[in-house]
Amino acid sequence: MPRRLLPALATLVLVPGLVVVPALTAPSTAAPDRYRAEIVRTEHGIPHVTADDWGSLGYGSGYAAAETSICNLADTVLTARGKRSKFLGPDARYQDHVTLDATNLQTDTLFTDIRNRRVVEKLLKDKVRGPGKQTRAMVKGYAAGVNAYLRHIGGSRNITDPACQGARWVRPNATALDIWYAVYAANLLASTGVFVPQVADAAPPSPADPGLPNLPTTARFAPQPAPDAVPDRDALLAGLGKDPQSPFGSNATAVGRDVTTNARGMVLGNPHFPWRGRYRFTQMHLTIPGKYDVAGAGLIGSPVVNIGWNKDVAWSHTVSTAYRFTPYEYKLVPGTTQYLTEDGPRDLQHRTVYVEARQADGSVRTVQEDVWRTGQGYVVDAPDQLMPWSAASVFALRDANAEHLRTVDTFHAMAKADGVRDLLRRQDHGGGMPWVNTTAADRRGNVLYADHSVVPNVPDDLVDQCITPTGVVLRQAAGLPALDGTRAESTCAWRTDADAQRPGVFGPSHLPSTLRKDWVINANDSFWLPNPAQRLEGYAGIIGCERCERSLRQRMVYRYVMDRLAGTDGLSKDRKVSLRTLSRSEHENRVFGAELARENGDLQKVCQAASGGASCDVLAAWDGRSDVDSVGTHIFQEFWKRAQDAAVLWETPFDPADPVGTPRNLAETSPQVVQAMRDALAILADEGVAPATPWGQLQVAGDDGAPPVPVGGGEGFAGNANAVSSRLPAANTDRLYPVSYGSSHIQAVAFRDKGRLAARTILTYGQSMDPTRAISRDQTRLFGKEKWVRFPWTDAQIAHQQVRRYVVSGR
Repeated sequence: MPRRLLPALATLVLVPGLVVVPALTAPSTAAPDRYRAEIVRTEHGIPHVTADDWGSLGYGSGYAAAETSICNLADTVLTARGKRSKFLGPDARYQDHVTLDATNLQTDTLFTDIRNRRVVEKLLKDKVRGPGKQTRAMVKGYAAGVNAYLRHIGGSRNITDPACQGARWVRPNATALDIWYAVYAANLLASTGVFVPQVADAAPPSPADPGLPNLPTTARFAPQPAPDAVPDRDALLAGLGKDPQSPFGSNATAVGRDVTTNARGMVLGNPHFPWRGRYRFTQMHLTIPGKYDVAGAGLIGSPVVNIGWNKDVAWSHTVSTAYRFTPYEYKLVPGTTQYLTEDGPRDLQHRTVYVEARQADGSVRTVQEDVWRTGQGYVVDAPDQLMPWSAASVFALRDANAEHLRTVDTFHAMAKADGVRDLLRRQDHGGGMPWVNTTAADRRGNVLYADHSVVPNVPDDLVDQCITPTGVVLRQAAGLPALDGTRAESTCAWRTDADAQRPGVFGPSHLPSTLRKDWVINANDSFWLPNPAQRLEGYAGIIGCERCERSLRQRMVYRYVMDRLAGTDGLSKDRKVSLRTLSRSEHENRVFGAELARENGDLQKVCQAASGGASCDVLAAWDGRSDVDSVGTHIFQEFWKRAQDAAVLWETPFDPADPVGTPRNLAETSPQVVQAMRDALAILADEGVAPATPWGQLQVAGDDGAPPVPVGGGEGFAGNANAVSSRLPAANTDRLYPVSYGSSHIQAVAFRDKGRLAARTILTYGQSMDPTRAISRDQTRLFGKEKWVRFPWTDAQIAHQQVRRYVVSGR
């Protein structure tokens, strides 16, 4: 029986932690509430929100999110308003723990200017680039729900989370526009958001800072030549938001009817996201009876599910390799801030930004900052990324994700899909998948891989016609072309496909995807090889590489499926995938780099050549996994951290004809490889870590307020699919690896007969960000024990796990 809202006159006495019962109230003569939703909290704090209309569904979603993550929500609004400097000081750093790393003043400068330009207001009025009626209602309700929660608890003084308890900047005054600006900011995460300091601090060359390179005046009207020295490739990629050592990534596997035990679809999704900061997931289940029913998780601040399932289809996302922007290089008239176009010189648009900034004495004064723009976008001064503001030229970014507000609509539409084909059709119609691939399976046993994200329509032939000398280097080193800004509005403008949702982006016919009945995976490598039996080729280079080496993590994800179908994984005697075997692979914690390195005894030879002593005995006995009780994992991880940079790491190089099996054969005699082991052992000795230390004593939870819960998994660069990492941890820094990034909302979803489904999930860092609450760490403990939450989907399952039930309403 479908869930129903409680009677109209029923309210609930809220008793935290207890099941609450309705109490009838007398009729009121006041104006009726605009919003009304029922929230059922099940075990681990998962909210199941039911409403009769879209605004009320958003209201319940916002109220529930505020209950568990109010400090994150308030901080997100503060950032979107450009008010961090006013309350938190201009010099403090803001890090979203993904790509944005800037001072509060730099962050406020960009977002204040975006608001001054009324970017979101204009997009809200745009019938092509803006959102639809249903999502507008949900966002408006979401903001109202957040405010209602704050009013209900009596304001910030009654917040229990120490991160914002009593903070003056936490107020019940969020607006729908604030939420839309926060959504817009998330759109920019992989594009303009990477360059916040370079936008905020961009300034014309001066005698004290002439720009790099400083060209003689004989370079009049010419773009700067290609740089003589190119930065380290990894450093360049890191500066472009694609750090190979700290990737922003995920894994996703979809298996279909040809390989599953019940001939239906299954999905295992594991987005690797921060355990701290802005981009944390929150679990949710949203229902309008008879119309809408979707569950999973969304980033905090999203009124809709981003990764999840409905009764017919399940999906997950992985970060795509495509670029969302192109730099345009403009020739400058020397000594001026004029750039050349085909119609003659134009002035750079100089915009003055006023930011309120808190001073050391507590007073607030207004600070004047400057940003610069061309017709294509913000000017950047980024010499480390080969894009300086020099005497000869200047670079500006055109950002495809800055030109729409369709993201919420896209996820909202996907939630209504009845299969993978419909899912992709709805995604394409939405046109707002910002920076991720989609991997999905449906009840009929079909599977999908697609990179139908927002990508500038810059095919290779346009690049060949328009690339500048610096652009050639950027393209060769990082796959990013820089185009001639002189012709940015004519022959070098982004193109438009007939089937694209809007101008300037690739349409579905020029984006990679495949539908199959066996299996597909992605682990952040390019679209080229979603299944070893299928190569997707002939797409624009800006989307990603073809015939290129797969990462160790991606190869590990392939192997989990391949070994299951070969019957060699030891999980069952048959050669099919079940929910049990699929979910079990999440916690197998095989380290694929080690599996390759140990072939022919090569890892032992390297250790012995490095005079490893007892460490060699530990490596020989190691189980080759990153379980909490594994002994030797730390030795290999520290070794591989250094060995992967060796000039010659493998004796058998990568072969495009065998992308899953190559490269292989560790170059055990390479002096650099041996030195990597020697350095790793020295570092561990300096840290006082004994060779026989179990992994769980070294790797523990490291998010805000986390107890030192041992967790399995390890670095993705070593070939861990269950990828976790220590990046700016907040807690337990006395341990070698306090985890603050990686496996997050993990879901294993299987469709069953008679319309049923089973969902196993784990939110690794817990549902609440408030460390004073048990639901901020309960799922972390389960994750450390390799256990799952049985996510309640049906009415009976929800009733069985019910902890609290209440109605929220308001205007």
